[in-house]
Amino acid sequence: MAHYECKIGPSILNSDLAALADESQRMLDSGADYLHLDVMDGHFVPNLTFGHPVVKCLRSKIKSAFFDMHMMVLNPEKWVEPMADAGADQYTFHIEATETPGDAIRKIKEAGMKVGIALKPNTPVETVFPYVEDADMVLIMTVEPGFGGQSFMTDMMPKVAALRSKYKSLDIEVDGGVNTTTINDAAEAGANMIVSGSAVVKSDNPKQVIDSLRGCVQEWIMKSQLER
Repeated sequence: MAHYECKIGPSILNSDLAALADESQRMLDSGADYLHLDVMDGHFVPNLTFGHPVVKCLRSKIKSAFFDMHMMVLNPEKWVEPMADAGADQYTFHIEATETPGDAIRKIKEAGMKVGIALKPNTPVETVFPYVEDADMVLIMTVEPGFGGQSFMTDMMPKVAALRSKYKSLDIEVDGGVNTTTINDAAEAGANMIVSGSAVVKSDNPKQVIDSLRGCVQEWIMKSQLER
């Protein structure tokens, strides 16, 4: 029997960054289960966003929400302690960004955070298998990381399905181009943690979009349980 539930995490990089706390609260009030924060270092990906000082300030305003840090950075071990200190809950590093994923996992756990492992589109899903048992979540990127507004890559869904067939209770996250149209493919493949950027954040009615995403995922979770 599956032991995972649907969680929707708006990507707040798509919001008005000058009003980050207000925008984050607006997402939470609209039904978000967690906040997905994109950290880019200008090296691992060609874009630059924000770091732990911004996260710390946000945490001072948003006391209890779950912060899922998507660390698109080289040498992810370097930022584990600062992010833990800033109030991050989950530290999702890219398996391509470190030669010692096991060490990164250990450091994240020692710092008191949950462990997420992210895979870029060109990375085979098998790369993560040796580490899944020590992780809380695996993120399958459905766009090339580093830029918003790209189209959802349906051809990543076999990766999600492979993980779901092997790990029945794993949190599997998808990120990139997820909206009320593309959600069905992700949900059918077995994703349960849904990152959505502009589809939610730019919507006139974010609650409606979150409810729609959630409804689709829950429907597929129920189907998968019935099939068993």
